[in-house]
Amino acid sequence: MELGAFQWGLPPSIVFTFPGRFLEGSSMCSSWVVLAFCCLGQLCADQSLKPQIAAPQLATNNPTLTTVALEKPFCMFDSSLHPNKAYIIYLYAMKETASAISSLVTDNSGKPLDSTFQQTSGGQLGPYKAASFDVPNCASPPKLADVGDVNKVSDVLKQYLFRVGDDGTCLYDPNFLAVCNPPLAPDTTYRFKYVLLDSTEGIMKDQTLWSDPIKTRRVKLPMKIDTWPGRRSGDMIVITSILSVLVFLLLAGFLASVSSAAMRSKDSSAETRCMSQTIQQREPRPQLSSE
Repeated sequence: MELGAFQWGLPPSIVFTFPGRFLEGSSMCSSWVVLAFCCLGQLCADQSLKPQIAAPQLATNNPTLTTVALEKPFCMFDSSLHPNKAYIIYLYAMKETASAISSLVTDNSGKPLDSTFQQTSGGQLGPYKAASFDVPNCASPPKLADVGDVNKVSDVLKQYLFRVGDDGTCLYDPNFLAVCNPPLAPDTTYRFKYVLLDSTEGIMKDQTLWSDPIKTRRVKLPMKIDTWPGRRSGDMIVITSILSVLVFLLLAGFLASVSSAAMRSKDSSAETRCMSQTIQQREPRPQLSSE
């Protein structure tokens, strides 16, 4: 018997195949099998969602030494949202060296943890809450075309991205009561997770997987910066040579113009002196009258 395969409208990474013999029998049995696999596929699709690092077109030089720009969870939790309910998104961060046991973000009652940066030693001991913000509006996301508009780019990026580690003062402000988002450690690998919270009940309704490892940049000491031209590209060497020649020509032209101006000034002063002497010689001398 040939094997049949069915595919549903799921993400490309989620494809289910099964033998055609499973479809033999009553139509009721077949319907239940299809329904079961569809539900399982949707569940796996939801669980495969995780925070993503921002595209380089939207966030250049990302990650930096102390920050990581992430895409906000647009349309990630739509299946968990219900009308007449209030929701909020929590963002958790932890260092990759934290143990799997300490990576939980809820307690036994399903309430999200309020662990802070200080309490977890910056994510070393477990996840800490780095941010909280409203659920992004999937129905009307920001227009990425507006990124090219100088007047709109800042607002679009704030709607679409969140930068972890962007607050350098909250740790030292005793009056700061909001969620603290202090700078991350350089040359350190982090993971991130989004959690959907029911604001009314105060319990978690949904969550993503932990993100893939994301490493902040390493501090490069000045003495370790490679300036050897042998490791530069051919284009850089050609451009550097052309610029050097142009600078030399400009400098030579400047010196030549200064020298020429000085010579003309000297010749002009000599000519003026000569003419003055000639005029004095031509002037008649006054004759003395005898009494």
